[in-house]
Amino acid sequence: MRNLIALFACCCVAMSASANDPAAAAAKLAASISKPASASMPASAKTSSSDAVKKLVAAADAKVAGGPAAAAAAPAASAKEEDAEVALSAKIAERLAELRERQQARAGAAARARKVADARRKQEEQAAVAAAAAAITAAAAPKRGTDWSYEGELGPANWSKINDGWAKCATGNRQSPIDLRDGIKVNLEQISFDYHPSSFSEVNNGRTIQVEVGSGNFITVGNQTYELQQFHFHRPSEEKINGKGTEMVMHMVHKSADGKIAIVAVLLERGQPHGLMQTVWDNLPLEKHETVSPAIVIDPSDALPEKREYFTYMGSLTEPPCTEGVLWMVFKQPRQASPAQMALFSRLYPLNARPVQSTAGRMIKESN
Repeated sequence: MRNLIALFACCCVAMSASANDPAAAAAKLAASISKPASASMPASAKTSSSDAVKKLVAAADAKVAGGPAAAAAAPAASAKEEDAEVALSAKIAERLAELRERQQARAGAAARARKVADARRKQEEQAAVAAAAAAITAAAAPKRGTDWSYEGELGPANWSKINDGWAKCATGNRQSPIDLRDGIKVNLEQISFDYHPSSFSEVNNGRTIQVEVGSGNFITVGNQTYELQQFHFHRPSEEKINGKGTEMVMHMVHKSADGKIAIVAVLLERGQPHGLMQTVWDNLPLEKHETVSPAIVIDPSDALPEKREYFTYMGSLTEPPCTEGVLWMVFKQPRQASPAQMALFSRLYPLNARPVQSTAGRMIKESN
């Protein structure tokens, strides 16, 4: 093998040295065959050729020397490569499995989230439908409220919305109180009072101080007799005379045998103490809605002014249900009450008066 490599190297050198002279190259080639390779080389090329040949020979020797070992190691290397490929494939497969598992978990979580969202949306839709149905039912259902006041959402402007039976508070055309002006002056008959000392009970009903009077106290007007039922107080006065009201008013409520109502209004202004009012104040119940029945009597005639001229008109109750067909008689002359008596009531009820209502063309009569 080494001779062949040397011969091949000599041929290459010779061919490269005589590339321009084919005949000489042939002769030199023939001579080189019969000579050792080193003798056939030109002197100038021997050194370089020798180095090249040595390298080729060394390479051949290395190849020949390492041939059996390399051949023996080849199967082992191949096996290691196969093992590495198998290991890599296993890792890839494991990684892919992890990715698929994560993807499936995300898909499952997304599906569950959509399911929960759908369920929540359905619940909200059902709740909205139920609320709408309840609102429709509530709107259609009769209103039967009983709580009312003089201010806020339960105040006079909304009384008719609280209870269907209080519709007159908004739709009536003969409502009270009113501003008493432009009255027709006529010779009104005097109101006949048949009052006498009577037992009584009183209650702070959450809207005013109301005094229930024992039976047997009557008024007669227009050939009609009415029995006194109770009297109570408002602050300020609900009635006005020519646009002017007073600090308080007492309403004395009467009822006829056939259920008709007549109310006598006594205006109250600051001045001297009011005897009847003081008796009521002295027996006030300590708690709201608690009834007190003192073991004494009162005389309702102590509520009346000296002069009995009055205004009269047809109106209504000034609180729910605002029933119309009520005969009103409002004395022109006020009664006096002390500032302390006024202040006591104002601590309980600083405002418990309905605003004035439209006269709606009603006739108002006034004593000459």
